[in-house]
Amino acid sequence: MSANPATNIKVRKASERGHANHGWLDSHFTFSFADYQDPKYMGFRSLRVINEDHIAPGKGFGLHPHKDMEIITYVIAGELKHQDNIGNSSVIKAGHIQKMSAGSGVTHSEFNPSATSETHLLQIWIVPAQKNLKPSYQEMNAARSAKKNGLLLVASDEIRKEGVIKICQDASLYLGRAENGETLDYETDSSRGLWIQMINGALSVNGVDLKASDGAAIEEQGAVEFIAGENSEFLLFDLGSTAA
Repeated sequence: MSANPATNIKVRKASERGHANHGWLDSHFTFSFADYQDPKYMGFRSLRVINEDHIAPGKGFGLHPHKDMEIITYVIAGELKHQDNIGNSSVIKAGHIQKMSAGSGVTHSEFNPSATSETHLLQIWIVPAQKNLKPSYQEMNAARSAKKNGLLLVASDEIRKEGVIKICQDASLYLGRAENGETLDYETDSSRGLWIQMINGALSVNGVDLKASDGAAIEEQGAVEFIAGENSEFLLFDLGSTAA
């Protein structure tokens, strides 16, 4: 990460991420994951994984287990077929967010159900505040609720309104959208950490420029200003203290 000492923003450039291409799966890793290991990039507070995946038509991940992790998937383009051993079977469409609390243990599979179109997604792991929780599953159609300019709360440790996904950690996740030239403001306690994950477009974040697939960690700033240099979409994580 390259630091901006004036603003306490550390940028994770898209081009500097870990990368693995398996043919059917092309992945970029913001933090250490699988065979990509870098002690400088082990996560940010309770945020442990941000993988940007491109899955070829008809391909995917077979049944595999997870435990003690809050797993969030945002489908950017295409569709993702999900099945698990706690009774859930769903096709997650573009603009939808899925959360699976693995808790005491879940087995699931994820496939691209299309014979012709690629699936493009972000998969996010957040370390839960407690271990061995009861596994759970939720989905949200974020695209239906998001405005052209604004921050939409999609997941939180508190159920602030109907439809918001519950996560078992002191963390909130927003889907942000801003049209070219528009400004968005966000305020939080300066003791909290913010992570910005760009999806597309270009933003100035407190004067620091971010482009598609860039990420940035923000510490010790209670107020953040986003100025869109072009039509942009991004995720904003508001995180409490580091997970135990």
